[in-house]
Amino acid sequence: MLYVHNNLTRQKEAFLPIDPENIRMYVCGMTVYDFCHIGHARVLIVFDVIYRYLCRIYGPEHVTYVRNITDIDDNIIARANQNGESYLDLTQRFIDAMREDSDKLGVLRPDEEPRATVYMEQIIDMIKVLLDKGYAYAAENGDVYYDVSEFDDYGQLSGKQLEDLRAGARVEVSEAKQDPLDFVLWKAAKPDEPSWDSPWGKGRPGWHIECSAMSTHCLGSHFDIHGGGLDLQFPHHENEIAQSCAATGDSFVNVWMHNGFVRVDDEKMSKSLGNFFTIREVMEKYTPEVIRYFILTSHYRSPLNYSDKHLDNARAALTTLYNALRDIDVVPMYLDNEYAERFDSAMADDFNTPEALTILFELAKALNKSKEKDLSEAKKFAAQLKHLGLLLGLLQDDPEQFLRDRTGQSGSGLSDDEVDSLIQQREQARLDKDWSEADRIRDLLSEQGIILEDGAGKTGWRRG
Repeated sequence: MLYVHNNLTRQKEAFLPIDPENIRMYVCGMTVYDFCHIGHARVLIVFDVIYRYLCRIYGPEHVTYVRNITDIDDNIIARANQNGESYLDLTQRFIDAMREDSDKLGVLRPDEEPRATVYMEQIIDMIKVLLDKGYAYAAENGDVYYDVSEFDDYGQLSGKQLEDLRAGARVEVSEAKQDPLDFVLWKAAKPDEPSWDSPWGKGRPGWHIECSAMSTHCLGSHFDIHGGGLDLQFPHHENEIAQSCAATGDSFVNVWMHNGFVRVDDEKMSKSLGNFFTIREVMEKYTPEVIRYFILTSHYRSPLNYSDKHLDNARAALTTLYNALRDIDVVPMYLDNEYAERFDSAMADDFNTPEALTILFELAKALNKSKEKDLSEAKKFAAQLKHLGLLLGLLQDDPEQFLRDRTGQSGSGLSDDEVDSLIQQREQARLDKDWSEADRIRDLLSEQGIILEDGAGKTGWRRG
């Protein structure tokens, strides 16, 4: 049985799918006007692992994963104007960059990736329904607003009370709201902005209505899981619930999941603090799998503290696992034993990836011991290690390639061929019993960050 913490009920509960043959998950994706940062990487990786494990339980043919793209909003328009380009060119460039980054991080592509600008018909239709049902109103300035006072359960996800929210609410002079908590469904067009025709005049949708229209169109009026970063819980996801339940008359989502914030050296990530890192910047120093491992070392609901020290620890941990897989040619396979059982128990407990990682290390330890005693058993352990790693999106690289990767490494940057040549010279020196020459070459390689690992009749190496 899979247990998941549901932010709607504020407790961990058994996951009971609406239809076990049709598990449906929607995750709020990126607003594409810049390169993805390390916070985005956490969203991508966390829900990729959740998707992988749902497929493990129910079968990939029975799981549908939708992650949207917001390709029109104030930030996009401002950035396009700043660059002197069309919003279409801007968004497509950063959609391509997002996909490139996520592919490198080993993130599986979602089944559907709807874009807001492609769903204008569905967005407008949902706003019409909300107006007809009395949950929305058209203001004199051409905007259309959602009337939160008409939805009795507003605040159910965040636990916020309308009275408390009103006390701190502010209304811009340009807005024509009846209540400071009302939020925009349709924005009247401003000069020289992208716009679409609607019954209320030219304009574009508000942010919240986009996800309601896209998720219900792709997955139906009632589906299993809705996810995203913790920063989206209020007001975005709260507003999605109000819109969707009011428009469809259905329950919308059973389980709400949110990953925790990313901090940098125990401070909030911010461009103004100079501690804002894009995925691409981090990948200049660390391989994608190291970044992925680092993100999975914290439970998805917990805060994650980014630092070079933690990334270095992640690289060292992966090095240990890949060393165990070295020199064994295996195909990933599932073995029903205590390691698999404990791994599944960890993942079934609200996707406890830190605990699941400890199982991988225990399996690697058993693998290393079996190498010396029973190669057949070692191959089975190695196959299982790769299989369980695959469920986390880890350990799928060639061990030699991972161990010799130079990303972010110090030293002169000796090529693999140059290292191999020096090792051959050292081997010849040892055969000639020229120990001083052998030691000199070892020291030379060590100075260049190359760690030699002498084994039975063979010397392996990796970059330190």
